[in-house]
Amino acid sequence: MNVRNFSVLLGTLTMACSLMVTSVQADPGDETPVTPQHVHHAHHTRLHHHHRLSRHHARHQHKHMVAARHGLHLQSDAVMVLDARTGKMLYSKNEDKSIPIASISKLMTAMVVLDAHQDMNETLRVEPADVDTLRHSSSRLPVGTELSRRRLLLLALMASENRAAAALARNYPGGTVAAVAAMNNKARELGMMHTHFIDPTGLHTENQSTPSDLARMVEAAHRYADIRTDTTTHAWDLDTGHRLISFHNTNPLIKSQSWDIGLTKTGFINESGKCLVMQARIDAEPIVIVLMHSWGRYARFGDANRVRDWLRTTLHRPLQLSGTE
Repeated sequence: MNVRNFSVLLGTLTMACSLMVTSVQADPGDETPVTPQHVHHAHHTRLHHHHRLSRHHARHQHKHMVAARHGLHLQSDAVMVLDARTGKMLYSKNEDKSIPIASISKLMTAMVVLDAHQDMNETLRVEPADVDTLRHSSSRLPVGTELSRRRLLLLALMASENRAAAALARNYPGGTVAAVAAMNNKARELGMMHTHFIDPTGLHTENQSTPSDLARMVEAAHRYADIRTDTTTHAWDLDTGHRLISFHNTNPLIKSQSWDIGLTKTGFINESGKCLVMQARIDAEPIVIVLMHSWGRYARFGDANRVRDWLRTTLHRPLQLSGTE
């Protein structure tokens, strides 16, 4: 074979190989003829996709490495852990994500009720207007029950009774509308710029906040002695005259000897997931814990235990406390 024939044969083989490679790389469902421009565009697209995947993988790997380095893996979707003494953020995860907060709203309801300086011993009556007609949630507080404002506050905070919170707001100066307006004004005063309320119970999806804002609210609520006492009361019995109704705290951790909880509140509607906020002393340090959008019956309480255990291993190593996931 002379040089000319060999060159022709080599060119033919090269072209055949190129066509084979192009047909493999093209989408099997794409019947558009392949041109050199298509090949160049496909090559550029693959390179861009490869770099984009690499960046995504790097970010995901960094996030995983941060979480692993700090030894804290939480199931809650949005988290804030704050040193209440110094104001230092110890850990955060989606801290600015706006989420429905459900019955965590009752902390704000309690604050504005107490701010109004109404007679806490005044007897109030649970009316049909206090019944949940939005979600038709159950209640163990019968319509017609007469209780002091103080006892209604206890049931709203300890047992998360929606009818109790509704009755408190309805009997606020100016009624429920004025109570909700006071809640929003209080939020602004506290610097909770990503928080909004439209009802005193938290049953509405529009009652929303962020972990960062809720940490502010927990700190503010902790300054009220009545809120500290009511949110950490284990149980209370209501004698209706016909039967005894026992109400219990919605946070089982308050019965644990390994916790020193100064304030707590739980919340749940379908849109919010399971929520939990607490102020607790961990190794004598006051810590605010906000856990939002968790799933599973005990996930938020398990997360609280994981936060406590993590802090106990890191509180004496301050350089490792600024974990952000």
